[in-house]
Amino acid sequence: MVYGAKGLERREQAYELLAQSVRLTWGLDPLPEIRQAEEGKPYFPQNPGREFNLSHSGSLALCALDQKPVGVDIQVVKQWRPGLPGRVCSPEELAWLEGERELWSAFTTLWALKESRVKCTGHGIRERLSGIRVPIPRVGTTLYELDGMWFRLYKGENWRGAACGFAQPPENVEWLGNG
Repeated sequence: MVYGAKGLERREQAYELLAQSVRLTWGLDPLPEIRQAEEGKPYFPQNPGREFNLSHSGSLALCALDQKPVGVDIQVVKQWRPGLPGRVCSPEELAWLEGERELWSAFTTLWALKESRVKCTGHGIRERLSGIRVPIPRVGTTLYELDGMWFRLYKGENWRGAACGFAQPPENVEWLGNG
């Protein structure tokens, strides 16, 4: 499941989305204890087999739940530093970006894909960002498979999101609260 929330005013509200999500999906109430693995990936130590990931950007949050490792990222579309794509994108990704009319929207999509992959594996960023392999988006396609992992793209007005996991992420975000 991928849940979302809009209209957040504080970062802590993303954890309220997580609490509501685990209550709806798994019936866990209150929110279980959260710890971080050595590499920083959060997990529920008392609930093995219940994987989650959380992302927050601006007034938006996404939460992904699964029985296998999962990663999710949401980003508000903005103008990034001009040199950033050249530092974090592979040659193939840069070629794709050159053909896109809305550079920063397209770059934000790639960034969300990369973040979701890194968060799914839980290994953190150990290599150059340009070396983190993600699918190149295609018009009309939101579901991709690469390296034994599934990726799903989500988008809304002025935001882009991605989920990555070993099972196919759902087609739609289930918006809770202000969604």
